[in-house]
Amino acid sequence: MTDDSTSETEVETEGEDCVPVLLVKGDREYLIQPGGEQGTDLGVLEVPEDVQPGDTIETHLGEAFQVRRLRGPDLFHQFERTGAPMVPRDVGLVIGETGVSRGDRVLDTGTGTGVLAASMARAGAEVVTYERDPEFADVARENMKLGGVDDSVDIRTGDLTEEIDALEPSSFDVLTLDTGDAAAVVEHAPDLLVDGGFVAVYSPFIESTREVVAAAREVDLSNVRTRETIQREMQFDDRGSRPSTAPVGHTGYLTIARNV
Repeated sequence: MTDDSTSETEVETEGEDCVPVLLVKGDREYLIQPGGEQGTDLGVLEVPEDVQPGDTIETHLGEAFQVRRLRGPDLFHQFERTGAPMVPRDVGLVIGETGVSRGDRVLDTGTGTGVLAASMARAGAEVVTYERDPEFADVARENMKLGGVDDSVDIRTGDLTEEIDALEPSSFDVLTLDTGDAAAVVEHAPDLLVDGGFVAVYSPFIESTREVVAAAREVDLSNVRTRETIQREMQFDDRGSRPSTAPVGHTGYLTIARNV
C-alpha cells in the first residue's frame, strides 16, 4: 500500500484531456499529466507531452522514476476521498460474484469516492449511480474523469429510493448498494432487474445486513447468501511463517442475491 507520507495525488496539468500517468520510485507515487511538473523531496519532475508507460524520467537532481499507466487498483489510492472507499478485494468480490462485464447496465447507490462505480465501468459496464451529497457527487465526477470512465458512469445527485418509480422496469443487469437503507431498495429489485440479474449489497454492520437478507427473501430473490469479507496478510521472517499479528482485515458483509 502506498505510504501517504510520500504519495502525491494532486495533478498538475496543461491539458484537461490528457491521461495522467504514475511516476513511481519505491513507495513514492506522483500522479502527473503529460506536460506537467511536480516538485518532490527528490527534485523536480518534468513530464514530457509524449511520455509513455515504461519510460524512465529523472528529477533535476538525477533521481530516476518509472512511468506507469494508471490501472484499476491504483484508483483506490489516487481518487480524491470523501469517505472510506470500498477496498480492492471487496470490489473484486462484487465484480466476481455478479459477473459485471461489457454490455451490462448497472444501477448503483452510495457512490462515495466512486471506486466501485469506476471499477465496474472499466470492466465494460454502463453505470448509473446515485449520491445524496452534492459535494461528494462533484468529487466523484472528477474521479471518473481521472479514471477515464466519465463517459460510462452517470452520477446522479439524489436519493435512489425517491427515484425508483422513474426508472425503466427490468432495465438493469446488476444492482449494487452501499447505503444504510439498502433493504428499502432491495424490495424493488425484481422490478429493476432483468431475469437472472444480480443484487450485491455491502454493509459494515450485521443489523443492516439482516434487514437486507430479510427483504431479499420477502421479494423471492434466489440464492441469497452473505459472507463476511476478511483477509489476513502473511508474515515471513527468519523465525517462521504465519498470519500477520496486525489487526484482522475485516471490512464488512457482502450479500449476493439473484432475480430468478
